[in-house]
Amino acid sequence: MLKIALIGLGFMGRTHLDNYLRLEKEGVPLQVTAICDIDPVKLEGPATSGNIDTASDEAVDFSRFRKYATVEEMLREEELDAVDIALPTYLHKDVSIRCLEAGLHVLCEKPMAPTAADCEEMIRAAEAAGKQLMIGQCLRFWPAYVYLKEAVEKGTFGKVTSASFFRGSGTPTWGPWLLEGDKGGGALLDMHEHDTDIVNWLFGMPDTVSCQALNVIPGSGYDIVSTNYRYGDGKVVNAQVDWTLQGDFGFEMNYRVNFEAGNVSFRGGGVQVNPGGAPGFNPELPADQGYYYELKYFAETLIAKQPLAAIPTRSTQDSIRIIEAERQSASFSGEWVEVKR
Repeated sequence: MLKIALIGLGFMGRTHLDNYLRLEKEGVPLQVTAICDIDPVKLEGPATSGNIDTASDEAVDFSRFRKYATVEEMLREEELDAVDIALPTYLHKDVSIRCLEAGLHVLCEKPMAPTAADCEEMIRAAEAAGKQLMIGQCLRFWPAYVYLKEAVEKGTFGKVTSASFFRGSGTPTWGPWLLEGDKGGGALLDMHEHDTDIVNWLFGMPDTVSCQALNVIPGSGYDIVSTNYRYGDGKVVNAQVDWTLQGDFGFEMNYRVNFEAGNVSFRGGGVQVNPGGAPGFNPELPADQGYYYELKYFAETLIAKQPLAAIPTRSTQDSIRIIEAERQSASFSGEWVEVKR
């Protein structure tokens, strides 16, 4: 039985909890035995809504969990195999290292950490402890993006000639820290990093980036971002984010990728494939969100005592290196900046 503790019960932490409980019901030999949050109200069960609907319809009996206000107390008292860290970004490094040094496997929410240097400390702590560290880059498990990854790797429609990614929402209100630039990193680090990671996952590290960005909300960091990624083969790749969209916009993520012999697009929850010279179609994809498949992979891989190879920490660190180059480029009005290896 894999014993897991969940640290942080905000929007994403509650999403993770609901999915673990689902996996438990489906027969995966895991159990969330403890939950930890500084806010005593969250320990009693009220869910926090976010920018995407992840809520489960089933009520959760929170009396089944042992509850803690501090990580130190939980680590001292609990017998655990792994922890799931769904805390604000600025806490990822320190809490991950603390748990690794306590002898536990760690799933840490994205982004990995504010800087590549922070990521390096996390990686070295995992190596020193002989434990596994995985970062929750959920799009790498999201069916629409998994389909795209397979098309790119297999060359189903030839080589990629262009790719465009977008992510947008209203200004987040479920976590005040998100709008403090030194804690959340703005839309650039919190939301845009999803698509930067996908660009890295699909195509590898770009040579240089050019990023134009705007701060709209005082003190939040960059709230509107558009980045071009330069590759040696000349393909045109761009990713944009905007979390200042007003009214009833809601949340949207999409992509359009053009190949030599067709194109694939994702919008409104569905994938459209248009092969060159053949009728377009909508592939049948699994209905669940990436969070479910991500946590299923994390738990079942640990249970099988296998390496968490689907998301190498060096790869997620590289995504932060790209973000650092984007931030530098934005500070110089979009000048091309080399991505450090």
